[in-house]
Amino acid sequence: MSTISCEDQLAQFQQFRQNVYANFPLNRDSVMDLLDAITGNITAQTPVELCEHPSFRRGYSALYKAIRQFFVPSSPNTAVAERKQLQKSLLKTLSPLIKAPTKRNFHLFGLDTTPIPRPFSPTLPDRTYIHQPNTIKGNKPINIGHQYSLLSFLPESEGTQNIPWSIPLSTQRVRSNTNSIAVGVEQIDTTLHHCPAFEQEQLSVLVADSYYSQRQFLDALSKESNLVLITRVRSNRVFYRQPSSSETANSGRGHRLWYGERFDLKDETTWHQPDETVQTNFTTRRGRCLQLNISAWHQMLMRGTKEYPMHQHPFTLLQVRVTDEFGQQLWHPMWLIVLGTRRNELTIMDCYLSYRQRFDMEHTLRFNKQRLLMNSFQTPDVEHEENWVQLTQLAYIQLWAARELVSALPRPKRKILSQKNSSFYNT
Repeated sequence: MSTISCEDQLAQFQQFRQNVYANFPLNRDSVMDLLDAITGNITAQTPVELCEHPSFRRGYSALYKAIRQFFVPSSPNTAVAERKQLQKSLLKTLSPLIKAPTKRNFHLFGLDTTPIPRPFSPTLPDRTYIHQPNTIKGNKPINIGHQYSLLSFLPESEGTQNIPWSIPLSTQRVRSNTNSIAVGVEQIDTTLHHCPAFEQEQLSVLVADSYYSQRQFLDALSKESNLVLITRVRSNRVFYRQPSSSETANSGRGHRLWYGERFDLKDETTWHQPDETVQTNFTTRRGRCLQLNISAWHQMLMRGTKEYPMHQHPFTLLQVRVTDEFGQQLWHPMWLIVLGTRRNELTIMDCYLSYRQRFDMEHTLRFNKQRLLMNSFQTPDVEHEENWVQLTQLAYIQLWAARELVSALPRPKRKILSQKNSSFYNT
């Protein structure tokens, strides 16, 4: 926990709210009341019910007016550029709350996409087919609606093991004329170069799922000298070793040899001895003792194209296996690639634990949709939907900003109980 005094924590939180307030162009008081109502919501199932929240001190019509005027572009032609400028301004507002890492030597980010289904909104512009898991066997995991790309900051643990925070730094809708990879690259570039907390030589690590293991994404971000990428890859991929000196010498005339022997993830006979291995034991919540086995192959290559010269970007390949007390493998192995010029500054365990923390984003998205009503706002205007999604992300950030004040400023009854408990333990 932080050693900052209660007064300093309260002053920091008040300053954060003032900075957020200054980013609203119109009807700032109404927008701030709506933001507080979303933050403190525990009973509302739809956005309209928020007008009954004690924090929202206005009428029914003011709620929708606040959503509309959260962001109002000067003209339709400049709407995209002005929304990006608002995102940069909000990053600067959030920056003072982000502390430098102490337990690890890097900042950790997570990138993912989340669907906002709109199957019954035929007049809503720019709807596309989106991926949405379906629990009914045989049904395809698709729907119609919008998709949002979410870049989150994954902070270090503050002493509690069951509170997975992931702070949304940038939430951007994936338009039908682009894709999640292009949007994700833009979000990362904006965050690393326009958020003062990350504009340093401090190493940054980005974790993402297998969708982002494509050449387009890896090649674009390999230009960031202080960024290391950790992505999962499917078990049917084929990689290559670095060509040996003898292979290069025997290549004869013509093009220089770029790739060595094949490394087929589904064919164990093509694997060579790992360059590094790590084994450790861990205990599950149910008390079961399992063993974690990680194997690493350095200087691996991915076949590229003329547009994406992947032979210029070697990476480390990791295989993660979990076995029980009898040595039996429990699940299919997980494969990870670690790419970046500074990847050697991370240990194998750092890479595994970083990717494991990516699942904290799932908890955040579930909380945002169930409690903060992220996907509950029905509107025929796509700009208003983007405003609402941004408001819910700000509400989550405000909860994170106030996390330490919960214990520093307890309610009167809890304050008396905490004083009794402290006097009991002191005796």
